[in-house]
Amino acid sequence: MKILAISDVHGDKAFMRRMAEKGKKENVDLVIIAGDLVDFGQIPEGLIGPFKEQGLEVAVVPGNHEGLADINFLVERYKVTNLHGYALKIGDLGIFGCGYGDIGLHQLTEEQFFNTLKEAHNSLKDVKKKLMVTHVQPNNSILGLHIPHWGSSGVRKALGEFQPDVHICGHVHETHGIEDVVGKTRVINVGKTGKIIEI
Repeated sequence: MKILAISDVHGDKAFMRRMAEKGKKENVDLVIIAGDLVDFGQIPEGLIGPFKEQGLEVAVVPGNHEGLADINFLVERYKVTNLHGYALKIGDLGIFGCGYGDIGLHQLTEEQFFNTLKEAHNSLKDVKKKLMVTHVQPNNSILGLHIPHWGSSGVRKALGEFQPDVHICGHVHETHGIEDVVGKTRVINVGKTGKIIEI
């Protein structure tokens, strides 16, 4: 399965048009947006349309810049898949997620990060590969520049317990495009890079 993964778009419509063209050219099966599609208070208008015009399916988790109303707008208007607390099964691949941040207006506690991921993961049955999607990165990782308080211990706990093959995140702009390995999991800060992932 081929996925185009992005995060931290912050309302950049020109970037989203380029990514929609890339998704079509690469013949991806799914586009995943790992949060911060918009900035605080910005309406997520015109950001998903280019993907739908190209016939691409889109799944999303909220970041620390958008709330539930923004995600519900995208679900209703563009028929995107909300992965926050939910799972999506495509063939033998199970995708599960948890959005929001560890700072800002829309944030969760570490317990909430873990429990949301656990609930989503537990709904997966009969999958051979797993992909986990969050906005925040795990703590104690190069993706948080090894700054001790950057990142989520709840997300790291989920990586250890659920052992996804790949974990997509964003949030820290300084590490966009950088990868790490946590246990058996390939962890990627996809950021504003338009990362193609085959799994």
